[in-house]
Amino acid sequence: MFQWYKKVVTDNYANFNGRARRSEYWYFVLFNMIFAISAMILDNLLGLNFEPIPYGWLYLLYALAVFIPGLAAAVRRLHDVNKSGWFMFIALIPLIGSIWLLVLFCTEGTKGANNYGEDSK
Repeated sequence: MFQWYKKVVTDNYANFNGRARRSEYWYFVLFNMIFAISAMILDNLLGLNFEPIPYGWLYLLYALAVFIPGLAAAVRRLHDVNKSGWFMFIALIPLIGSIWLLVLFCTEGTKGANNYGEDSK
């Protein structure tokens, strides 16, 4: 499971081309949340947080480090369902846009080749 996180962060750091399977994307999201929460807890334990909020320097550095790979994984996930990466902007539509994007992330990828490459399975 961790190999999916490692694949996104190291092998495909800023790769916006190709396709990402559901497992690659969702395992990345899972481990990303675990590491982000851990960084937030460490910030609080070490007293590095910014006073009114629980986030601190460790969380900020981690969030900056995984912003590009997270965005690239999301774009590749959209490519797997044969949608352009520009569909990320659908999330700007209040409520409905976020739900639609979540449905696209959960949808099984296109079988066989599509406009963005061969089947990732």
